[in-house]
Amino acid sequence: MKMDTRVFADIDALSRAALDEVLCAMDDAVKQRGRFAIALSGGRTPAKLYQLWAESDHRNARTPWDRVHLFWGDERYVPRMDLLSNYRMTREALIAHVPIPEGNCHAMPGPDDFATPEAAAEGYESELREFFGPGAPAFDIQLLGLGIEGHTASLFPGAPALEEKERWVMAIEAPVRPPQRLTLTPVVLNQGRNTLFLAAGADKREILSALRAESESRPSQYPAGRIRPAGRVLWFVDEAALG
Repeated sequence: MKMDTRVFADIDALSRAALDEVLCAMDDAVKQRGRFAIALSGGRTPAKLYQLWAESDHRNARTPWDRVHLFWGDERYVPRMDLLSNYRMTREALIAHVPIPEGNCHAMPGPDDFATPEAAAEGYESELREFFGPGAPAFDIQLLGLGIEGHTASLFPGAPALEEKERWVMAIEAPVRPPQRLTLTPVVLNQGRNTLFLAAGADKREILSALRAESESRPSQYPAGRIRPAGRVLWFVDEAALG
C-alpha cells in the first residue's frame, strides 16, 4: 500500500514534527469551524508529543484551549486513574499542565461510569452524537498507533469490530492485557480529516514492511491498513522503525 511517510531520527524529532501537524490542523479547524476536535492515541509513542504540546503552550501560548476538544480513539475498561488508563497517561503528560476546560476532555467511560463495557461503549457513542450530530464524525486530527501485529486503536486482526458498518464505538475483547477495551470503529476512523500514524522503534520494522508490500486493490489483512480515510493520512516513523 502507498504510505505518505515522514522519517525522523528518533522519537523526539518525530513527536515535534507530529505536533506541528496537530497545531496547523488546529489553526485551520478553529478558523473554519470554530473548534478543534482531536482523537488521541494511548501507548508510549504519543506520550512525548503530549509532553511537547504542554511545553510548547507554556512557551508560545498558541493553543486556544477553550476551542479544543479531546477525545480518545480507544481505552482500556479500567478506572479513569488506573495506571493502565490512556486518559491517565494523557492527563499526566498534557491535561494537568494546560488550561483546557474539564468539559472539553471527553474521556471514554470505564467501570466507574457504567457497569459493563457494552454500556460504556453506548454511552460514549451517545456523547459523540451529541457533539458531532447524527452523521459519522470526522475528527480534525486522529492520532493512531501501530502494534507489531498490525493493530491500531483497539482494532486487532480478526476482530468483528473491523467489519462494523453502523456502530461508532464498540466494546471488544483484546488478545492482550487488559482484554476489556473500548474502541472507535472504522465507521468513524475512516472519516478523519487528518490521520497521523505514529510508529517508533525497531519492533515496528516488520509490520511496516508488511504494510508497504500489500496491494492497494485488496482489503488489508492488518487493521492499520484498513483505515483509509478520504482525508490526508501521514505516517510518522523513526529510523529504527524504518530499518
